[in-house]
Amino acid sequence: LSPPNRRPVFKVSGTTNHLTEPAMPAKSTTAVTAFKLSRRTALKGIVGSPALIASTTNAQADAKAIVTFTPIAASDADTVRVPPGYTTHVLYRWGDATGIASTPLQNLAFKQDGSATATEAALTAGMHHDGMHYFPINGSAEHGLLAMNHEYTEEVLLHKAGTVYDLEATRKSQNSFGLSVIEVKRGDASAGQNAWHVVRPSPYARRVTMQTPMKVSGPAAGHALLQTSQDPSGARVLGTMHNCANGYTPWGTYLTCEENWYALFGTDQTGVKLSEAQARYDLSNQASPPWYKFDARFDLAKEPNEANRFGWVVELDPFDATSTPIKRTAMGRIKHEGAALSLQPDGRLAYYMGDDAVFEYVYKFVARDKFDAANPRAARDLLDHGTLYAAKFVGDGWAGLQQANAAQGEWLELTHGKNGLTAANGFASQAEVLIHTRRAADVAGATKMDRPEWCAVHPTTREICVALTNNSARGQAGFPRGEGPNPANPRNGNVFGHIVRLREANNAVDATRFAWEFVAFGGDPTLPTDARKGRVKGDIFGSPDGLHYDARGVLWVQTDISPRALNRNDYKGLGNNQLLAVDPNTGEFKRFLTGPTGCEITGCVTTADGKTLFVNIQHPGEGQASSWPDGPGLKPRSATIVVQRADGGVVGT
Repeated sequence: LSPPNRRPVFKVSGTTNHLTEPAMPAKSTTAVTAFKLSRRTALKGIVGSPALIASTTNAQADAKAIVTFTPIAASDADTVRVPPGYTTHVLYRWGDATGIASTPLQNLAFKQDGSATATEAALTAGMHHDGMHYFPINGSAEHGLLAMNHEYTEEVLLHKAGTVYDLEATRKSQNSFGLSVIEVKRGDASAGQNAWHVVRPSPYARRVTMQTPMKVSGPAAGHALLQTSQDPSGARVLGTMHNCANGYTPWGTYLTCEENWYALFGTDQTGVKLSEAQARYDLSNQASPPWYKFDARFDLAKEPNEANRFGWVVELDPFDATSTPIKRTAMGRIKHEGAALSLQPDGRLAYYMGDDAVFEYVYKFVARDKFDAANPRAARDLLDHGTLYAAKFVGDGWAGLQQANAAQGEWLELTHGKNGLTAANGFASQAEVLIHTRRAADVAGATKMDRPEWCAVHPTTREICVALTNNSARGQAGFPRGEGPNPANPRNGNVFGHIVRLREANNAVDATRFAWEFVAFGGDPTLPTDARKGRVKGDIFGSPDGLHYDARGVLWVQTDISPRALNRNDYKGLGNNQLLAVDPNTGEFKRFLTGPTGCEITGCVTTADGKTLFVNIQHPGEGQASSWPDGPGLKPRSATIVVQRADGGVVGT
């Protein structure tokens, strides 16, 4: 049982590509916030690491830093490392009891030999923790709920050695996907007043898996392309999977986002030719693990519409363990990499979303109706009505948001009848625009990006940062849909990724124009190629993935360097994946945490008082040996950890 590829494997025709990469801008001699170098005059090769990120609202060259911890060095140690004066402890690992009320907890200890049953998998933490949000109980920063995603499985770790893959193994795999909701509380007599623990049992605790009934709502609900033999209505779906990043609503619900769902559909039937629409979402006749052999709804020949029922944003009420999750089709069907909320004082709101694949797009969903804080229950269907947009970036991203010549962008409306989305072009209705969102963005003319992943919205300025993880295929001959650099993605063979920032016109979430700028470029100044040196003030990094703004406006950047990249010479100087804090006043990146061997750092979220940081350590040991967190000779296990200052102060100070 080989573990599946978490990310698509891309093949480029030919052997070595020798396309010339554009140089990165030279080191600026102007103040941090001047942003006066144009790309035309700056593309002369990088000399150092100038600052690009300082907040455009309050940055000054001599601004006082608010991120004041001592940054740590890069590391390849098989452990979690944090700065002096900070503590960490493991809170919730794969296989730990979720604490579901009325469950016999004594039978739910983790089984190192992989002998846990499918039923047990549905009552314990799923595999590979990812996006996460903290929901306070009664406003408390010391007692609340954590809702978190379980993105995918590593079958070789999940099952007992020698397991024959059958329906039971399929169900166990399916029950290891989805979500956990756990009750957590600070203060434990056995571990000290500063420590957090999982409350077991809890009336809030639940697991959501591939067997959990869900409702489909919004414009695509009931459409013929969502109808299957098991669900002729096209309005009821079993389960959610490949849940990557996340979001939340101002009315207190959790948004989980379906990303690499395409990987679990396949067929053994010969002569099955995929449609253009299926190919556009990277579906193939092969799948890993092979659920389709034992669960007919994942067989593309038997149920060609089942795949259309995944790729959505799913809303869950974490405070009601009996509630039915809802797939919100108005927000589009893509490989969703999160949904970042922007809420205006007057109640208008939008969500910013990335589609995590090379040459895909950045999206925005603007709700039709306003959120009324005085009547939050009235918003329960607010995400069923609104307008979906895809971003088009033009102009000079080196100018900076403060400048009169700041680069401009346009939100292209993905509404039936507009921007070429007509019956003549294959879109018979708004439902079909949403089911085929990627193709709609193609037709509208959005900008192809370098794997847009998490978005994050500043808590006060509402500026939006977008992580563009990498795209080694940029400018590579022979790659499907491949193309050379564009204004927002200026590097050929972009193996290190970068971050951009947007500001809506008039700071309005429903604006159709935005200004944008480059924030920073991942890389290593010791490398010989200019485009790989990067551009960042402070600690270097590569493959930015997760983003989170805390209440102080500190941007927390989480990296996801794949095992393949970690073994490449380009990445040798960066060590294991890391968490960096970016000071909003000085623009400096400071390395705060490094993870164990082979892991991804993800799911970072802070409590409102800033004194607790929850972080997910995903897939330790992927592609390399690890025994984190349980010790030598034991299986590596994804886990949620808690990071705090030893003196109880604000994290990041």
